[in-house]
Amino acid sequence: MELRHLLYFKTVAEELHFRKAAAKLFVSQPPLSRQIKELEDELGVVLFTRNNKKVELTDAGAYFKKEIDKLFNNLSESKAVVRQIHDSVSGELRIGYISSTFHENLVAVLKEMLVVFPFVKTKLYEIPSVKQIVALEEGKLDIGILRTPINSGVLSLKHLFTDPFVLVTKEKISCANEADLFKYLHDKSFVFFNHGYAPHFHEKLMDLCQRIGFYPDVAHQVNNIHSILQLVDKGLGVSILPLSSTLQYRYLDLCFTSLNMDFIFTEVALAHQRINQHPAIEWFINKYADSLRIIG
Repeated sequence: MELRHLLYFKTVAEELHFRKAAAKLFVSQPPLSRQIKELEDELGVVLFTRNNKKVELTDAGAYFKKEIDKLFNNLSESKAVVRQIHDSVSGELRIGYISSTFHENLVAVLKEMLVVFPFVKTKLYEIPSVKQIVALEEGKLDIGILRTPINSGVLSLKHLFTDPFVLVTKEKISCANEADLFKYLHDKSFVFFNHGYAPHFHEKLMDLCQRIGFYPDVAHQVNNIHSILQLVDKGLGVSILPLSSTLQYRYLDLCFTSLNMDFIFTEVALAHQRINQHPAIEWFINKYADSLRIIG
């Protein structure tokens, strides 16, 4: 049994038509039929039923096709790895991310990257957006998952999604309009990001609260999303956060109320240096963006 026999079988099994399979393989039909007959004789089974109208796989043929598909898939992966070794696609990929990004999506992409780029090592750093920009510009990070604005002349950006804000509370509330919202929030303590950690978020929070008609009392400041939500969960205040940041913490006993203020939002983006041409960077950016496509 040679690889040629398996390729011929695979093609006929996909086309279920000997003439079409022969054309796809750039061979004439009689030699193709002989190769399939040789394979059947060696295996001692009938792989196809044939008549003048159609070709069908037998049960044995259907099972054999699944196994051959696996074999060719493994062969393709092995060829890719060999090319990577030859082309030296290795090294490190240093990825910065913010605490409010989708961790499950990031993990799924990194798992797939282990298969596609088995010789590339990844290092993850949870860093605020303002510090990621500096690290990317200085070449200390290869990729940044961060929030805009990003004022840089050396970074390339890829928009991921826009992110509206929601009110995070311990108890369920009902606010039909801005007047109800003001009445509820004006005397509440807020839990929010440290100003130095996320200055843009502070600007958004102040803008949003001022539009409602009050200045927020930020009683507790922390530097990651999980700590904010835990403090709200313990009854130490309320918070206003981007919707995406709350989705991975649904297990907490919290209420998330839409503010219906589409004119105030943040944008999540991917950034990297324009001069960095490592093939794993482009692959990661496209895969991570695809994983978030459903969000917006």
